[in-house]
Amino acid sequence: MTTQLFNLKGKTALVTGASRGLGKQIAMGLAAAGADVICSSSREHGCEETCSEIAKSVSKTWDIAADLSDAKSVSALAEQALSVNDGIDILVNVGGTIFRSPAIDYPYDEWQKVIKVNLDASFLLAQAFAPKMIEKGQGKIINIASMLSYSGGMTVPAYTASKHAIAGVTKALANEWAQYNIQVNAIAPGYFRTDNTQALQDDPGRNSEIEKRIPAGRWGEAEDLIGTAIFLSSRASDYVNGHILAVDGGWLAR
Repeated sequence: MTTQLFNLKGKTALVTGASRGLGKQIAMGLAAAGADVICSSSREHGCEETCSEIAKSVSKTWDIAADLSDAKSVSALAEQALSVNDGIDILVNVGGTIFRSPAIDYPYDEWQKVIKVNLDASFLLAQAFAPKMIEKGQGKIINIASMLSYSGGMTVPAYTASKHAIAGVTKALANEWAQYNIQVNAIAPGYFRTDNTQALQDDPGRNSEIEKRIPAGRWGEAEDLIGTAIFLSSRASDYVNGHILAVDGGWLAR
């Protein structure tokens, strides 16, 4: 029974941002749990390596490129994904971007790009897949929040705004769609070793401050999110809805 709770066989997942980092590991983790996985990134054939790894298992996989800053491209991604395996059972919105600049001279075009990629695309994909999930009477939607869903940060106002909004829209969609047996939740990673945090990792002072603040004493690795993603994608989380699950090595507890 326990094994079946986490078994994703027969499910089809779409993971955005699956070319590397957190998205790649989540995509491979869902495939290892039995799901067929559509991998998406902004570059044509950008998820080739991820799909190649998944193809070694029994799961099916597809590579679909989409520019998450463009609503038409997001719509096209949704349309293509819906044509695969009779729809999407699991949506994991990992794809995101960040731009660092003091708020006083933060470029508006960069603000718009961050909001479009991190927030708008996640909402539009959830909205596109919800009707089929409602028809099936089941679905899992997982957004990626952040420690900056709880705090303000410095020099990342657009990213912070987008991640506060992701936490909010996760709860809003959960309120509306829980009645249809659709669970909408978010994962809030702590400080993980990714491209977005490379500047912090490369700064000896900041890196040391961050590690001292984390009770676990280390940065998170992409693999640390696999179990959480499988849980929120599986039957094991059928009564978990509108929750922001921090995976942070204890950062918030400190």
